[in-house]
Amino acid sequence: MEPSSLSLATLFLLTAVSLFSPSHSATCTSQTFTNNKLYAFCNDLPFLNSYLHWSYDSAQSTVSIAFIAPPARPDGWVSWAINPTSTGMLGSQALIAFRDAKGGMTVKTYNVSMYGPLTESKVWYEVKESSAEFSGGLIRLFATLVLPEKGKTTVNHVWQMGPSVTGGVPDKHEFQPANLNSKGNLDLLRGQSGGASGGDSRTQKRNIHGILNVVSWGIMFPTGIIIGRYLRTFPSADPAWFYLHISCQVSAYAIGVAGWATGLKLGSESKGVTYYNHRNIGIALFALATVQIFALLLRPNKDHKYRFYWNIYHHGVGYAILTLGIINVFKGLNILQPEQKWRDVYIIVIAVLGGIAALLEAITWTIVLRRKRKTKNDKSTKA
Repeated sequence: MEPSSLSLATLFLLTAVSLFSPSHSATCTSQTFTNNKLYAFCNDLPFLNSYLHWSYDSAQSTVSIAFIAPPARPDGWVSWAINPTSTGMLGSQALIAFRDAKGGMTVKTYNVSMYGPLTESKVWYEVKESSAEFSGGLIRLFATLVLPEKGKTTVNHVWQMGPSVTGGVPDKHEFQPANLNSKGNLDLLRGQSGGASGGDSRTQKRNIHGILNVVSWGIMFPTGIIIGRYLRTFPSADPAWFYLHISCQVSAYAIGVAGWATGLKLGSESKGVTYYNHRNIGIALFALATVQIFALLLRPNKDHKYRFYWNIYHHGVGYAILTLGIINVFKGLNILQPEQKWRDVYIIVIAVLGGIAALLEAITWTIVLRRKRKTKNDKSTKA
């Protein structure tokens, strides 16, 4: 093919692609709106082929926005949000646009306080007006917001798209890198949008919190209980089992307190976002474990008349910590939503510990019954 023919073919191919591809504008500066509204600033957002136009009125503390993005599917949804407390999805005050049951476009507000099904609710800012339209493969979300913090000109914003809506409720979005990175900070006065500076740090804190608590409450405490309950049966393990049991539980307590403290720190940085059950169980675990550790100082001798009651207390509190710890680990996993493999790994670890406990339980009862039988025979022989 001659050069002129190659150039003509290339031009034809590019023209065909531009005609048959979805009509996503190359840059936000070339975009216009059916209502002919003009905005002071616009940004090509770095992820999800999205664009943001806005104007800010500092005197009224209002911002008018036009958010443009392709839904993941024709019946999907798009969202733009401000997060007043953090840089990610949790805590974000979201506007979500999607097609309602009658086929028209609607915009609803959501306070995204947890991972899970959304519930329409009031948000941090006042929505003076909102609307949406769908054409050319793009959803255009329009809104005018009144920001409650007058003079606040830099905000954390988050944008997202999802594949479907069920019963008027947006379904969860994908967790691809583009979805997870669709966040940043927005300078309303200067017209600048950048990557969120604190998102990775907060995610790291959440992961550290999760790891510390899984290791302590979810693994070390159960291991310490297994050591204390079963190794004491073997005379050759005395007193090594006691020191192993104490070392394991005290270490677990220290790590658990560190995890509990990181949880308190995360909670203080997440105003309006509270995981009540997870938090309350965590507080109960800290209280029970603290009492359990200090109870070592009050441990009676084996032949003391109160040793029987101390054992009941010690064992009861220990099994309560065991149960609550494992429950709270799974609640934490539901909040963090890590990859399924990490949940599977923890389930395998707990299953292995449970299998070891079951085996040792059988061995322990066998040894105890043999000892009782031997003691009974010895008494009969002496008689």
